[in-house]
Amino acid sequence: QVQLVESGGGLVQPGGSLRLSCAAHGRIFSINAMGWYRQAPGKQRDLVATVTTGGRTNYADSVKGRFTISRDNAKNTVYLQMDSLKPEDTAVYYCNAGIVVGPVRQYDYWGQGTQVTVSS
Repeated sequence: QVQLVESGGGLVQPGGSLRLSCAAHGRIFSINAMGWYRQAPGKQRDLVATVTTGGRTNYADSVKGRFTISRDNAKNTVYLQMDSLKPEDTAVYYCNAGIVVGPVRQYDYWGQGTQVTVSS
């Protein structure tokens, strides 16, 4: 079994910062792309940022210049550093990873979600 375990969410004032972490546990051969998505109440789940094994990153326009995604391949962990937070960043944040669990067997896994609330 493979699990993605998230941490780091919470309540922060506008302009503040938070750092999310997501660690993959279980029988893992390798991990391909990892990323973060978010879902606000009544809205669809949207891409926030992704990072490849080699470190190439991609960001939603709404977070460019404010959020930084990174990963530690030795720890099977992906991070999301969120700075200059705005109320519109309020959402449940989910991590995602393409994990190889055996020969030619890759599955898409999701974390349980962590709430981020930006409010004064």
